[in-house]
Amino acid sequence: MVEETPWQQALRYANRADPYPFYKELRKTPVSRQPDGSYVVSTYREIVSLLHDTRISSDPTKCPQLASMMEGSGEPAVESEFMVPDIISSDPPEHDRYRRLMTRHFYGPSDAPDWISRLEPEIRRIVDDLLDGLRGKTRIDVVDDFAYPLPVTLICEVLGVPREYEARFHTWIESALDSFDLGPEASSEEAESRKKEGDESYREFQRLVSGLIDRYAEEPGPGMLSAMVHDDSPDGPMPKSALVSNAMLLLFAGHETTVNLIAHSVLTLLRHPDALEKLRRRPELIVPGVEELLRYESSVQFWFTRSALEDIEIAGTTIPKGAPVFLAYGAANRDPQRFTDPDEVDLERPDNQHLGYSQGVHFCFGAPLARLEVQIAVDEFVRRVENPRLVADPPPYRRNQVFRGPRHLLVDIGGIRG
Repeated sequence: MVEETPWQQALRYANRADPYPFYKELRKTPVSRQPDGSYVVSTYREIVSLLHDTRISSDPTKCPQLASMMEGSGEPAVESEFMVPDIISSDPPEHDRYRRLMTRHFYGPSDAPDWISRLEPEIRRIVDDLLDGLRGKTRIDVVDDFAYPLPVTLICEVLGVPREYEARFHTWIESALDSFDLGPEASSEEAESRKKEGDESYREFQRLVSGLIDRYAEEPGPGMLSAMVHDDSPDGPMPKSALVSNAMLLLFAGHETTVNLIAHSVLTLLRHPDALEKLRRRPELIVPGVEELLRYESSVQFWFTRSALEDIEIAGTTIPKGAPVFLAYGAANRDPQRFTDPDEVDLERPDNQHLGYSQGVHFCFGAPLARLEVQIAVDEFVRRVENPRLVADPPPYRRNQVFRGPRHLLVDIGGIRG
């Protein structure tokens, strides 16, 4: 039996709760070739270099080997009408044009640069309502009761997606996520079954978004999607195919990573009572604290659509033209060559330029909104939830390897303060 590489072991579901020992092994070889011909980059310095290297493409259609790997991974095969990559899976100049157009509507007009900060009262209202709704309970699920409802409510409001759609797309997104597998278990019978279900869920999600865009084309409504449909800037409007793919990205990524970060932040603080107590005493640490919690438990562990456009020499290794390249953010954010005592939680960590939101042209589009949501959510949880205690550690994790997070996070509590 062939011994698995540290990367293959990290991708196994049994190791989802703690991939960090395998990342430590990976970092011994900063750029490692995998048996399938892909290359995994696991150290901070090398990842930052490649994030700013124009010889790295983010468009999977430019790499036949990567396209083949993704087809077998559970990555949904999109319908021919919607073959345009979204902004996270495209390269300049197409990426720049579409991102510029989306930025205009996500962050508001130039005369309202504080649009994100104006959402703070609404975020606080939602968080307060969620915590008030937990009064009288002695056990809560941080994921279902708290971490999920906040970001999904916000992203639906920002995009203009009716809340009655939420139950459907939540089920479809969960199915699509569970079907994705780039590891050694991808060829199992169980994984093949999940892939079929995930493909259909993705198509249903796609049809829902397409129908919503058609609806806004006929009758403008509130939110970003309608604004993009009727955009009159020099860059717009987007063709429908690009609108659908980017709307799906925003709806999906606009809540999925934030759910994981809120849940992991609570989990990490409960595992580190000294840090929890420090945050209670010094609530002003919530801003640097959330950055540290994101470094410590990266919501996006790696990205899977990149490839080399030409031979690239890095860290004593040549990544050949056409090879798939996986940038392991989760490993880089625990790199001891970049972060002192990286396996410790330091809410006052200096110079904490983590890769939790990536870098370069693909820096997380929604990072300012996500940061504000998580800062308020974690701050209020710490302030108002009395005597929280983990029921199970580790908690059960979702299957997805990229968007890593607890499926549930059961916590016993003593009550909810006013």
